[in-house]
Amino acid sequence: MLVGLSTLLTVSWFFSGHLFGLHLTLLEGRGFDLGAICNALIEEFETACNRGAWWSLLIGAIVGGGLSYLFAKPIVQPLIQMDKMTQQFAQGNLTARIPESEIPELNRLAMNFNRMASNLEGVEQRRRELIGDLTHELRTPLTIMEGYLEGLADGTIEPSAEVFQRLARETARLGRLVNDTQELSKAEAGYLLINIQPIDLHPLLLCLIKRFCDQLLEEGPVLRLECPPNPPLVSADPERVEQILVNLLGNAVRYTANGSIIVRVWSEPPKLWIAVIDTGHGIKLEELPFVFNQFWRSERSRVRNPSGSGMGLAISHRLVKLQGGEILVESELDKGSTFRFSLPLA
Repeated sequence: MLVGLSTLLTVSWFFSGHLFGLHLTLLEGRGFDLGAICNALIEEFETACNRGAWWSLLIGAIVGGGLSYLFAKPIVQPLIQMDKMTQQFAQGNLTARIPESEIPELNRLAMNFNRMASNLEGVEQRRRELIGDLTHELRTPLTIMEGYLEGLADGTIEPSAEVFQRLARETARLGRLVNDTQELSKAEAGYLLINIQPIDLHPLLLCLIKRFCDQLLEEGPVLRLECPPNPPLVSADPERVEQILVNLLGNAVRYTANGSIIVRVWSEPPKLWIAVIDTGHGIKLEELPFVFNQFWRSERSRVRNPSGSGMGLAISHRLVKLQGGEILVESELDKGSTFRFSLPLA
């Protein structure tokens, strides 16, 4: 609008009078006698042009400003709302969300902001839960250690190898809690190093089966591997896959007094599935949705293994996700559990 009006004024002031004078000269060439009134005509024409230009400027400014306001209001209003929401978000109100807009570009911006806000709200919620759960889990070993140390200090507890072994177990439990929490935090934040490469799982599975077989008692469960001799390669991190299997096999061995533990491998392109099937005490149906939550343990597992951290399955769940797979659980109380996870084929 400003460029158009400026151009109009410039042409009116500097060129209109000259062009009008040229037209008058052409009229004189056709026989019209304009000599006496030529200058007066040019002056009146310039006056009329200047007035017209100013009126055009005034009316154009009013009309253009009004239209600009009407067209800009639908754009500016969502931006003002976004500014208010971002200020609330910066002040810690992670529930603030930007409403939808009729303008496609602003609506996409609002959707991206709301998605980011939801992710940050989830991270903050998980951080609070992690701190609360960690505080709860640390309280038990610290209370036990405090009681023993106070008893040793005032003489009510006689120092013995058994007492020191209990203190050592609680100290080791604290160490596991701290290490597992640190590993899970790195995985949740995306800082955990994942070295994806094509790997053959068969040698790794054979090594793990031998390692856990050495830990089983003669009257304990039977551990066996059901895997094709040449399974297809998978794209995964061998160290993280071993960590997942150690967690799953460790739980199966810990909670299976007799019967069998089977590691089964099969291919369903584009994924390879690995399942750990045991005949242990199982998990209640209503507890299955919480199995992969951090620090979660069923009441029976707390009684059977009070020193566990409750972080192994949460870490395994996150490691599987980071490698592009999924992990599932099926269980029936007093009949056993099946944990299976997938990895993408190479």
